[in-house]
Amino acid sequence: MADKKGYVAHAKFLMISPSKVRRVANVVRNQPYTDALAVLSALPQKGAAILYKVVKSAGSNALSLNKMLDEQSLVVKEIQVNDGPRMKRVWARGRGRRDLLLKRMSHISVTVDEVRKAGE
Repeated sequence: MADKKGYVAHAKFLMISPSKVRRVANVVRNQPYTDALAVLSALPQKGAAILYKVVKSAGSNALSLNKMLDEQSLVVKEIQVNDGPRMKRVWARGRGRRDLLLKRMSHISVTVDEVRKAGE
């Protein structure tokens, strides 16, 4: 979707904790699109692989909707990692007790926009 803010891609209900994805998102925020993809492909975290797909999707949206753009003119403008719903599971403990295990989900939103020149 293209709007004033840029080209956006979303991924929802991902089975990974938002705090784990935010650590990776902080590395590539405000970087050029090609550099961000290179960094994400080299990082070993699960969140990097997930974020790579969303950033790639946002870049593909930009390139397909605006034929005048090229990959070198794109920058990762904004990355939002929000909480999704939590699945509650029971974790058996000693002496007949139990604990609550929260399986957290994430919603990721990436905005990619064209680099603006100083005179524009």
